[in-house]
Amino acid sequence: MLTDPEYGVTRLDGLPSRITICEVGPRDGLQNEAAVLPVAVKAEFVERLADAGHTLVETTSFVHPKWVPQLADAEQLLETFKPTDGVRYPVLVPNQRGLERALALGVRDIAVFASATESFARRNLNRSVDESLAMFAPVVARARDEGLGVRAYVSMAFGDPWEGEVPIAQVVDVARRLTALGVTELSLGDTIGVGTPGRVVAVLDALTGADIPIESLAVHFHDTYGQALANTLAALRRGVTIVDASAGGLGGCPYARSATGNLATEDLLWQLRGLGIETGVDLNKLVETSVWMAGKLGRPSPSRTVTALAGEATE
Repeated sequence: MLTDPEYGVTRLDGLPSRITICEVGPRDGLQNEAAVLPVAVKAEFVERLADAGHTLVETTSFVHPKWVPQLADAEQLLETFKPTDGVRYPVLVPNQRGLERALALGVRDIAVFASATESFARRNLNRSVDESLAMFAPVVARARDEGLGVRAYVSMAFGDPWEGEVPIAQVVDVARRLTALGVTELSLGDTIGVGTPGRVVAVLDALTGADIPIESLAVHFHDTYGQALANTLAALRRGVTIVDASAGGLGGCPYARSATGNLATEDLLWQLRGLGIETGVDLNKLVETSVWMAGKLGRPSPSRTVTALAGEATE
């Protein structure tokens, strides 16, 4: 039985007492893995994450299988796993067709995927920023009419591999336009992991200065340069209470070569627990789940916390 050691709590001023983790492993994590897992394994993964205490689990994507073959079984997955009461299971939808498929299966939360830069919008959505936002408008409107929650990702919010530094005004413009469409939550993506704490603070201050409530903002950091936890702490100090993370550090971005794995949920939990910030997620159960998933993928988890705790359990 895995047991993690307790080293006490040292609180810091200016941090929230509780946050919500948006667990993105089943979608953003698995979509970038070479292995295509059986639907039964994916269903067990989602169920394990909910059993560990997650209340927000991004489950799958309705992007065309040609582009993301790892998630081609979206309908099967949604019909297979057993949902837990009180847990939200958003799915990514790229367009109105994707929304219709989601609605037919009783989905109550969706996500759309926007970009702060023209280069990434072209590569990821085959459209300009303006064209992509126009495509999302009827999707968001219909989803809100149906009473769905709508999360919007703003990719390349801190840097772009083709354009370099992304002007903060550009991020604010896309975020304001998505808010005007009716999205209920904005997740700011450091898609290639180049952000640093100062930039995170500057972006968040610019957004709140543009009347976008901090309560509606989430952060989604990749750990390419080892900055994800530092960036998360900077965001928490600015009042962010929704943090995206991926069990075992799964994932990246198939459309940006320099994007490495997401912030590992276990590494985030280790930091939060030491700060006395509640999440409701059981670290032991999550580590066990990530070790199990690593076995299914045939490779070790890149999470340092998973490595440390799983190693102690086998000594």
